[in-house]
Amino acid sequence: MTEETADPQGIPEPEGPANLIETDYEIGQDNIQGQIGPLGLDVHNPVFAISGLSIIAFVFFALALPGQAEAIFGALRPWLTSTFDWFFLGAGNIFVIFCLMLIVSPWGSVRLGGQDATPDYSYPGWFAMLFAAGMGIGLMFYGVSEPMSHFSSALGGTTVADGVRTDWAPLGAAAGDQEAAIRLGMAATIYHWGLHPWAIYAVVALALALFTFNKGLPLTIRSAFYPIFGDRVWGWTGHIIDTLAVFATLFGLATSLGYGATQANAGLNLLFGVPVGTTTEVLLITGITAIALISVVRGLDGGVKVLSEINMGMAFVLLIFVLIAGPTAAIFAIFGDSIVAYLTNLPALSMPFGREDTNYSQGWTAFYWAWWISWSPFVGMFIARVSRGRTVREFVICVLLIPSFVCVLWMSVFGGTALTQFVADGYTAVQDAPLELKLFEMLKELPLASITSFIGILLVVVFFVTSSDSGSLVIDTITAGGKVDAPMPQRVFWCCFEGAVAIALLIGGGLASLQAAVISTGLPFTIVLLLLCWAILKGLMDEPRRR
Repeated sequence: MTEETADPQGIPEPEGPANLIETDYEIGQDNIQGQIGPLGLDVHNPVFAISGLSIIAFVFFALALPGQAEAIFGALRPWLTSTFDWFFLGAGNIFVIFCLMLIVSPWGSVRLGGQDATPDYSYPGWFAMLFAAGMGIGLMFYGVSEPMSHFSSALGGTTVADGVRTDWAPLGAAAGDQEAAIRLGMAATIYHWGLHPWAIYAVVALALALFTFNKGLPLTIRSAFYPIFGDRVWGWTGHIIDTLAVFATLFGLATSLGYGATQANAGLNLLFGVPVGTTTEVLLITGITAIALISVVRGLDGGVKVLSEINMGMAFVLLIFVLIAGPTAAIFAIFGDSIVAYLTNLPALSMPFGREDTNYSQGWTAFYWAWWISWSPFVGMFIARVSRGRTVREFVICVLLIPSFVCVLWMSVFGGTALTQFVADGYTAVQDAPLELKLFEMLKELPLASITSFIGILLVVVFFVTSSDSGSLVIDTITAGGKVDAPMPQRVFWCCFEGAVAIALLIGGGLASLQAAVISTGLPFTIVLLLLCWAILKGLMDEPRRR
């Protein structure tokens, strides 16, 4: 990429045949530019003002009135998941079907960035950034805890009170049958980490990449809606879409940062006796946010890319160690059985209506789908920025299928090790531990436990940093009207407030508040994603493609 092939905002022009959208709108035309002392300013009016002031007001409310915040968030989550679980589950199915259709359709030959474009990043660098941004902290937090939780609830069978199931087992459970409970527990876990979340990310990423690199529109969520709303996307219709994207991204990131701080705190307590509590978690978030600021200043290639590659290297080493030091043969058996069990149970697990396992479908699945959807503007825009030069088919296969496969492998290695420890050795510490400690309790039974546990903490911290860093870059792009080279202080502002939102939510009700916030922002953004599917089709229909 050279200065001759890029526009003034850093977006490269299409290379080769592409169907640009003709519009009078110019990137940054609504922006407010100026100086505040030595600091530059280049923000979209009114998206930055509405988003920034709303977030600041929210943080002050949660910190000043934590009791009221806790009460509101505590009631909000169960109401949202019980009322809209069918909507989240149904939308998730639509995204998967849509992505699979694109793979086999003629539109798969369309190349992002024009038919002569070449990829900006190699496969290793590209994959590293996909995983570090998309799933990092979640895999560390839930890699052991979720398979064990679903296994335990399935093994315990179903319980009914007043005609309603009160257990947390997926589907019909597997009372007393350990082998069946393992298969069902792994299938229920993979359902949450396989095709569905990556399809959500793929929809947003593909829309942004297509309308930015092929159509010449700003790199912001509103641009993808041009085929539906036309020039109205530059007015209040677009302002609302972009503001929703900022809120969803911030609260989605805050939830992940809260989980990461909770797990890092638990690990540090186990290894070094660091006190467990909100104060320590707040200090962790503050410290790691400060590290993220350094990465933000270094930029995409010097910060996020380097940290992502380091983190994926450490994650791969830990994965291989557990695979070799753990019950290797049992892990491979569980891996194969889990894929079969996932595919077998997928229709039932993804059914939006008539569910009896409401605790599982509402308490787990509906929350997960809202969480992934709230992350989608952030992960989608980040994936779009690093995916120029890929064909639509290559893009969807790599973003949808390959990460899903690796997630299955990760859950099989970490979750499978914990399950085998319980079934074969009678080791119950993992089952009895709280969610944030289950990973470390599993590692305690393997060699070099102190070293691997410390690596686990480091992974959580660096995933924390890359998520915060990537999120700052994305939110800054949205609130700068699609500019990718906005002044550095704006990224610093958003990086600081991502940490502030996580702290405010932890103080105002803990993880329950984090979950309620992410569901409440994920709900309206689900509608945005459904409309994106139609916009993508309209955009691909008139795009030149290889015959």
